Amino acid sequence: MAVTLYVGNLPWTVTEDELAETFGRVGRVGAVRIIADHVTGRSRGYGFVEIEGVTLEEAISTMDGAEVKGRRLTVGPARPRPPRH
Repeated sequence: MAVTLYVGNLPWTVTEDELAETFGRVGRVGAVRIIADHVTGRSRGYGFVEIEGVTLEEAISTMDGAEVKGRRLTVGPARPRPPRH
């Protein structure tokens, strides 16, 4: 079963492919989404990674604090999106 992780403190220049490669050492990466500002298109510094073959706790303990392009990632469980009205 896949788990979805919140990934914060991303460098502005990191790509979804680079993030997938980083998390690929923990398990099979299903989907990666870096959130971008809808006006500028620039990364907002956080995203989500869906990963299989590992528990939520294992993924967080392994990847929280991992360094990507000189920045330490903040990794935690993704919360469900609130309903839009």
